[in-house]
Amino acid sequence: MKLSFKFLTSLVLSCLAIESAARAVGGKPKRWIQPYKRAPLQDIVTWDEDSLFVRGERIFWYSGEFHPFRLPVASLYLDVFQKIKAMGYNGVSFYVDWALLEGKPGEFSADGVFALEPFFDAASKAGIYLLARPGPYINAEASGGGFPGWLQRVNATLRTADQAYLDATNLYTKSIGEIIAKAQITNGGPVILLQPENEYSGATSNVKFPDPVYFGYVEEQYRNASIVVPFISNDAWTAGYFTPGSESAVDIYGHDGYPLGFDCAHPYTWPSGALPTGWRTTHLEQSPSTPYAIVEFQGGSFDPWGGLGFEQCSVLLNNEFERVFYKNDYSFGVTIFNIYMTYGGTNWGNLGHPGGYTSYDYGAVITEERLVTREKYSEQKLEANFFKVTPAYLTADRGNTSTTSWTTTTDLTVTPAFSNSTKFYFLRHTAYNSLDSTSYKLHVQTASFGNLTVPQLNGSLTLNGRDSKIHVSDYDIGGVNIVYSTAEVFTWKKYSSKTVLIVYGGPGEQHEIAIQASSATIVEGSGPTIVQKNGYSIVNWGVTPNRKIIKVNSNVYIYLLDRNSAYNYWVVDLAPYSSADSVVVKAGYLLRSAELKGSTLALTGDLNATTPIEVIGGTPNSLSKLTFNGISLPFKAGDFGVYTATANYEEPKLTLPDLSTLTWKYLDSLPEVQPSYSDAAWTSADLKTTYNTLRSLTTPTSLYGSDYGYNTGTLLFRGHFTATGTETSLFLWTQGGSAFGMTAWLNSDFIGSWDGIDAASNADTTFTLPNLTAGKSYVFTIVIDNMGLDEDWTVGSETMKNPRGILNYTLSGRPQSAITWKLTGNLGGESYADHSRGPLNEGGMYAERQGYHLPSAPTDSWDDSAGPTAGIPAAGIGFFATSFDLDMPKGYDIPLSFVFTNSSSSTAGNSSLASAYRVQLFVNGWQFGKYVHNVGPQTKFPVPEGIFDYHGSNYVAVTLWALEKGGAKVEGLKLAADAVVQTGFGEVETVQGQKWVKRKGAY
Repeated sequence: MKLSFKFLTSLVLSCLAIESAARAVGGKPKRWIQPYKRAPLQDIVTWDEDSLFVRGERIFWYSGEFHPFRLPVASLYLDVFQKIKAMGYNGVSFYVDWALLEGKPGEFSADGVFALEPFFDAASKAGIYLLARPGPYINAEASGGGFPGWLQRVNATLRTADQAYLDATNLYTKSIGEIIAKAQITNGGPVILLQPENEYSGATSNVKFPDPVYFGYVEEQYRNASIVVPFISNDAWTAGYFTPGSESAVDIYGHDGYPLGFDCAHPYTWPSGALPTGWRTTHLEQSPSTPYAIVEFQGGSFDPWGGLGFEQCSVLLNNEFERVFYKNDYSFGVTIFNIYMTYGGTNWGNLGHPGGYTSYDYGAVITEERLVTREKYSEQKLEANFFKVTPAYLTADRGNTSTTSWTTTTDLTVTPAFSNSTKFYFLRHTAYNSLDSTSYKLHVQTASFGNLTVPQLNGSLTLNGRDSKIHVSDYDIGGVNIVYSTAEVFTWKKYSSKTVLIVYGGPGEQHEIAIQASSATIVEGSGPTIVQKNGYSIVNWGVTPNRKIIKVNSNVYIYLLDRNSAYNYWVVDLAPYSSADSVVVKAGYLLRSAELKGSTLALTGDLNATTPIEVIGGTPNSLSKLTFNGISLPFKAGDFGVYTATANYEEPKLTLPDLSTLTWKYLDSLPEVQPSYSDAAWTSADLKTTYNTLRSLTTPTSLYGSDYGYNTGTLLFRGHFTATGTETSLFLWTQGGSAFGMTAWLNSDFIGSWDGIDAASNADTTFTLPNLTAGKSYVFTIVIDNMGLDEDWTVGSETMKNPRGILNYTLSGRPQSAITWKLTGNLGGESYADHSRGPLNEGGMYAERQGYHLPSAPTDSWDDSAGPTAGIPAAGIGFFATSFDLDMPKGYDIPLSFVFTNSSSSTAGNSSLASAYRVQLFVNGWQFGKYVHNVGPQTKFPVPEGIFDYHGSNYVAVTLWALEKGGAKVEGLKLAADAVVQTGFGEVETVQGQKWVKRKGAY
């Protein structure tokens, strides 16, 4: 049908009018963006250029990263989700670690601690949407970047369209895709987005990149597994790969950002030029039809071996960082925002990459011990809650950033963002890292009162050092217009009888708020100046710790708080996925949930001290009962519909075992150096070529662990030869990853070690040999610590294939073929013995191969010992085990950690030198600590409840590997409580792993 120009013009104008109306109410999307080259697969999760829609509701997807595989206690998932939800988040992003699920090629298992269904269930219960990021490559500071070790043997370039690599991924992507598909929102689950691949953003020059054939194959794998939710990407920077409209495009383009890097050694240094400024412009150039998505933004930092610890990282990436950098991201209009990490967890059981140690705390808002004690947690709660009640942000047009248009000083920069109603002013120092206190006035635009310069009444505003502000004008709170507010909005709620607004400022600041109302009076506190103007009321005040409440008209209450006081306020939704009904409560440490039944309000939360409870809004007009963690609290009805009570903290009686007084059992875990030891059952290192395509052999046969299926933990090699009597030295080139160690024996004689340093992943070491007897048989025993496999971030670099083992050797005066080698690692290699703890939990030490680290090990016949603090008198590996009961008080969350005293010395008596030794810590069979004394930095190793049995017997085992002739001892080892928190969370189930049974074929 041929249409006239007049008709087409009329049609376009009509569509624009509809679009404009939809934009004004923040309702239906301006247009439904069709995924590239396919019809929509579902209509529950949709999007336009501004934001996601879930079931037709426009949302700011505010998310935190949390990896279930780093917390192997399923009953604690809800604890973490509730703490994330309590900040005002509605999303969590999670990786899946392929290496843990297909430890042997062709055998996929996602059961027990590796099952994802409990994670999905907990997310649904908490009201959290999920972004699934199953890889197959994830990076994530995981061993191999999530790649299983057997990929070292695949004759293909990883992360490319090489068929052998694609074939290797098929079982995993099909299996994990089908598991995730069942948890999609279309099936009643919490998954609303999926990311194929991960940071596919950099490559060497020898591979095709970016390759739409490869990327499209990964996408198709997940579509074939019934994934129907939108695909999202995460370029490592704003590279613009696979944006909508390109070949193999994702549905929604996103990128990552780590602007301060990972320099935790300088926690107060913000280098000039690190703040992003052009991301909004780049987004509009690259992907204007999709919401602006930052799929990983910096929430902390990894820390390497030899680093300064995660507390340093939490200082570098602290609450000030959040205020400056996150608000800068908001100024760009981000509406899909994921923060990496939000809860880091633990690299238990060798799952971490060699660039990091056991802790994966990351300096995140929630600590490894699951505590919410860092100020950055509270800052995030203020920011995220603002966006929950500010839908106008989602469709606001961003204006040009300016140093002259909006304030009275060029020392400040403002980015305006205007919707059809509300105006936002994102303000920071022009020199973003400035420590100055800068006074200013702000120019704002208002719909009814024109352009204003504020504050109008008293003084100036101040930006103190590393801070940033979101000022607003024409901000609607349920039909009442806030003409402007220089104080930042935390939250507001309109109830049937009143409206509550909470604003806050920094200590000592001056602020002003104007309300389009005929009257405003102080009903609590003192100090504010109130002036009535034609059509609105102005309130001006200095910020102090003393709260002030302003009553506007007959039923609007404005709480004026300082920032530190605002930290104690919580907004708790009464339904999992809806913020339509919620309560606002002042409650201290943590408020998890709220339930309103009739005239009874039931609150659930945590206490670390006796705490006043103040319910500001959300209760019925006549409250009959108030409970906290199931306990009925006496309460008082105060003015303007507020109810007050006190939740009492009761100090529990807590007794922890003294590890130094326990009876330990001792076993030599290096019998391999004894003359009577036979390695007949070991694997012969007889491969004359390597499967590894990264590095060719420089030895007659391969001495790479993964060539023989040994991909994790300690590796041992035995080299047999018959002496000619001329041998004087042995040269070894060994590789185990950053901070690895190595020790060598000739028969039962210790000949030396590479102690390990943080910067070295491999080492050249030459050992002097004693006089050898011609014609006599000798054997070298080499122990190498495998610190995990390298990541494979750069496509084509194949760094994941960096082998672990012996790269080269020379026995002086002899050909290499004079030595015949055998090797071992964890018992069974890829046919690993303990499926409950997965393919990475145990290595090749004798005690591990026997399974003696597991509960019920046959310790009765072993020697009694004072434990690892008694140490071992010579180089070698000792195994210490003990048991103790815990009877922890119920109703409390008491995270426990093993703490090493980091000042041990060699038993040779030279206390001025830090002795080189390594410890593995097993708790009920789970390896929850790898302590490298001479490298550090970690000395405290948290172990969660659920791995510990808090109400029963616990089995603890320690391997002590002394790398010096004089042996080593642990000077101090204790079990300590990290906090004592009274909690309403509920019971934590103890994880049931395999117990010791005599292992068939163990050697």
